[in-house]
Amino acid sequence: QEKLVESGGGLVQPGGSLRLSCAASGFTFRTYVMRWFRQPPGKERELVAAIGSTVSNTNYADSVKGRFTISRDNAKNTVHLQMNSLKPEDTANYYCNAVRPGDEYWGQGTQVTVSS
Repeated sequence: QEKLVESGGGLVQPGGSLRLSCAASGFTFRTYVMRWFRQPPGKERELVAAIGSTVSNTNYADSVKGRFTISRDNAKNTVHLQMNSLKPEDTANYYCNAVRPGDEYWGQGTQVTVSS
């Protein structure tokens, strides 16, 4: 069964860092584009970062460029989101997503709260 499990969320002060992880199982991980989305309270889900099956291809939302880094390890079926210089507006539920033509999977999400 296809599964994505996020971890690493929590409460952090402004300016702090967190590293989110997503463990994939049940599908051919290396053939999927991996993405991180987030959904702030009361707002729509938005794309944060994406990484292609070939790790050299990455994209970021303008709001996180220079602060967040997405990476993947195809040998371990994992994708990470390193988040630095966190701001209160980064507070959201963060979701891992796997996509390729005809297939898409979502994790359950992990909460990130940036507050002093």
